[in-house]
Amino acid sequence: MHANPDGTMGSLDDLKQVKEAELEWEAKVREAAVARKAALDRLVAETDAIVKAERASAEESRELALKQAREAADREAARIGAEGEKAAAAARVGTGRGPAQRSEEILNAVLGSFRGT
Repeated sequence: MHANPDGTMGSLDDLKQVKEAELEWEAKVREAAVARKAALDRLVAETDAIVKAERASAEESRELALKQAREAADREAARIGAEGEKAAAAARVGTGRGPAQRSEEILNAVLGSFRGT
């Protein structure tokens, strides 16, 4: 063993310095691990919040699309119903494409065959 210029034993002081450095680095490693875990937890929370918000947005979009599709289907059904009502009314008064409209054509054809004789 050798003595330091101040008279202390070198190997004991060296061991103390090594131990202090070791403890210092262990503390830094623990701090880094705590900081890493906190950052990871924060990122997980942020990601969860983003996913939740996007799910809500997607649900709203889906609901809006369903509402618009229902409204379009209702309008189409109303249009078809109105056309059917109009056609039925026209057929009742003889102006539609139904048998009442053709009755005059049929009568003319039948009566025309008698007129010709």
